[in-house]
This record gives sequence, C-alpha cells and structure tokens, in this order.
Amino acid sequence: MSAAAFALALGAAVLHAMWNALLAGAEDVRAATSVALAVAVVLFAPLAVATWDVDSEAVPWIIASAALELVYFVLLTTAYRRSDLSLVYPIARGSAPVLVLAGAAVVGVAVGAVQALGVILVGLGVVLVRGLRGSVDRRGVLLALAIGATIAGYTLVDKEGIEHAATLPYLVLVLAPAAVATLVAQLASGGASSIRAAVSRSAVLVGVLSFVAYALALAALELAPAASVAAVRETSILFAVALGAYVLREPVTAMRVAGAVVTVTGVVLVALG
Repeated sequence: MSAAAFALALGAAVLHAMWNALLAGAEDVRAATSVALAVAVVLFAPLAVATWDVDSEAVPWIIASAALELVYFVLLTTAYRRSDLSLVYPIARGSAPVLVLAGAAVVGVAVGAVQALGVILVGLGVVLVRGLRGSVDRRGVLLALAIGATIAGYTLVDKEGIEHAATLPYLVLVLAPAAVATLVAQLASGGASSIRAAVSRSAVLVGVLSFVAYALALAALELAPAASVAAVRETSILFAVALGAYVLREPVTAMRVAGAVVTVTGVVLVALG
C-alpha cells in the first residue's frame, strides 16, 4: 500500500468519524441528515459537472449504490436518535468487512486462518462494545448490524462502479437520490420549519465532511486493493469512540474501549489476511 493510498484512507477514517459524531449530536438527527445530504450534493455538483466522465456501464452500479445509500442513511438516523455513537459505530463499521468476507466465501473464495481469527475477534469486539452486564441496547445493536450490512453492500458495489466513472460525478449521482428522498420525507413529516431549524454550521459541515470522506475512500480504492483500504478506514472506530466519550459525553466504559480495539484488530486481520 503506497503512502498516498494510506494517507487517503486514514483521512477518510478521521473525517468519517467526525461527521458521524456531529450527526449523532444533532438536536434533530433526521432533519440534520436531510440538510447535510442536500448541502453535499449542491456544493459538489459543479465540480462533478466539470470532471464529468460516466460510462453507461456505471449506471446499474450507481442505481444499486444509491438505493443502498438511502437505506444506510435511514438506518443511521434511526440508530443515532436513540443509541450512542460509541455503541452503533464500532458494531456497524466492524461488522461490514466480516459480511463482505462472508459474501466472498459464499461464492467460493477461500477464507484463510488469519481471516477466520479476524472474524472471531470482530465477534468478540462486538460483544464487548455491546456490554456483558446490565441492560443491553438490543435495538441499537440490531440497527448497527443492519447498517454494517448496507456498508458491505455499497462497498462491493462501489468497487465495481468506480471502474466506469470519475469519482466526483459518481458520488453526486449516488447521493442525489438519497438527498432528495430524505428532504421530501422531512418536509412531509416536519414541514419546512424543521428544515430551517436544522440549517446550521454543524449540518453544513456534516455534508462537506461526509462527501470528502467518501471521495477520499474512493480515491484510495483507485490506488490500493480494497482489503488494504478497508483495514486503514476502520481505524475510524477508535476515533468515533474517542469522540463519543470526549465530545458527546457518552458513558464509554473501559470494556467498550477494549471492544473497539479488539474490533479494529479483527478487521485488520480480515482485510489483510
């Protein structure tokens, strides 16, 4: 993995954790999401037009990725409305590479001993993040696992889709349907006043950071194998847990921190094994 690819993937990890923390801390998560997506599409559309290069072969991948992105944001906003970032994020991001590996195994790709160990560690990490004692946020865990499934889905789709389109146009085309759908849904449920109330510096920053993080990840995929990029990207789990503890003031226990570390270790083994 080149230094450039590593820097791009690490930058994507940091920015991804940051925008998730901002979104999780929003007063109205759904309204903030609709504003953020709209901002991302509007701001970067001119750059997408200027760098336009989209082959017809990219269209099926764009449609599939757009559908998965919409499901992803619906699940994400639902999770952050009721659960902690430091619970949802590690489980969602940690389970995604394991699900990608499981999909590969189904179609006949051999799974090595190192990857199998990685799967075990991710499973252990998820249990530690969830907690062994006291009340368990089962709905939060299930939502996080569902988010992980959508991440696995769009990761596989984007790896193919980006082969047929330039990064910025591809991203705008993928995110535009989700932006329109979430905006319409928010207008229907909360009215224009909820959108106006959600327009803030934080929501705009979420839109910018989410788009840039996604663009950096796709750029890294163009320079390095998906496994290597995934391994570096999932360090975002550690950044997210830290932000949950020190910025959002969530009750992050030592066990949850240990779970995050174990999960990242497992992901690295899955990706690089």
